[in-house]
Amino acid sequence: MPASPPLPLLKRVPPGVWTGVPWTYGTLFSIRAFFHLPFMPTDPFPPTPYGWALIVSGSVLALSGCLLLRPLPLPGFGLLLAGTYAVTLGLNGLTLGLFHYTALAIAVGRLAATADRRRSLLALVLAIAVLPAYQFTRVGLGRPLVALYDTGRGDWRSWSSLTLMAVVAWLIGNSVRQNRAYTERLTTQAATQAVTAERLRIAREMHDTVAHSIGIIALQAGAAARVTTTQPEAAREAMRAVEREGRETLAGLRRMLVALRAADSEPPVVAAGLGDIDRLAATTTAAGVRVEVRRRGEPRQLPPDIDLSAFRIVQESVTNVVRHAGTRACRVTLDYREDELALEVTDDGHGHGTGTGFGLAGMRERVALLHGEFTAAPRPEGGFRVAVRLPVPATVAR
Repeated sequence: MPASPPLPLLKRVPPGVWTGVPWTYGTLFSIRAFFHLPFMPTDPFPPTPYGWALIVSGSVLALSGCLLLRPLPLPGFGLLLAGTYAVTLGLNGLTLGLFHYTALAIAVGRLAATADRRRSLLALVLAIAVLPAYQFTRVGLGRPLVALYDTGRGDWRSWSSLTLMAVVAWLIGNSVRQNRAYTERLTTQAATQAVTAERLRIAREMHDTVAHSIGIIALQAGAAARVTTTQPEAAREAMRAVEREGRETLAGLRRMLVALRAADSEPPVVAAGLGDIDRLAATTTAAGVRVEVRRRGEPRQLPPDIDLSAFRIVQESVTNVVRHAGTRACRVTLDYREDELALEVTDDGHGHGTGTGFGLAGMRERVALLHGEFTAAPRPEGGFRVAVRLPVPATVAR
């Protein structure tokens, strides 16, 4: 089997990296003033009494959560959220940093893309609620929520912007999850249709391969039974014909099974074609129903699917004559035209086939798959007529 193509670079990067990198950068960016680096603010907010302990422990929690986003998405998001909360509280920040919240939004999008909707919505609610919860903790529980956001330091506009970021991330992740589910449904449906089509193809081949031979065997066995005592030699000949037909049927079934088990890369094995029409006619004639084959135009090599389908249609039509027509002869006409193959099977019997059997349905399906025309109906002058027109590709027709 060919090797699977490598994943795109963006998909090869684990989710922990996507969240861990911006989160770490945001943390370092927030504590830069403590080290009095150049171009840093000269009046940083002082840390809380236990600030460094909160910063260290919160960083451990957040980075652990980033590592757990792939195997345990919701617990990993919880650790990331708790670590962000602790680090921001330890830094005595006015609000959650932009890079910290970007990491939270990426985690929300990851959950929406991979987890079920209930868990992803829970993560979205927690991401939206973390900023008001932080303000309550930092300023005090006794003040109204509106007063907390009227200080000018942590207003509603920052919360609405961060909330919009989280909602957009959730919508993007949810869209990815829905597209993936839709693609999986289409793949499953296509696989089911392929299996159904293959079963129909096998059923047609089995029917077409066996039905004719069984009809010939039944005809020969009946003839042998009638002349067993009066014409023993004729009876023995009929039974030898039954044996030959049975062996040929068994060989055909074996070839079919070998073809079905072949690898997809191997060319399909075609067991029969229009080149076997004369053998079919000879076998049927020996069984007591004379088959006259007429050819018009210049015979030429046809595509395998057309060649096999044309032979199966003729075979099934002749089988119907043997089993249902009640006549001793039929005619097969093959007309090789410039851009199509026309074939016709007629008999002078009492008519057969009502369009409800597997034989006519199988012929109709074969012709439809090849975009041809199919008619099967009693003849006005008596008997039955099957007529088929199969288009031949231009490259073959020329």
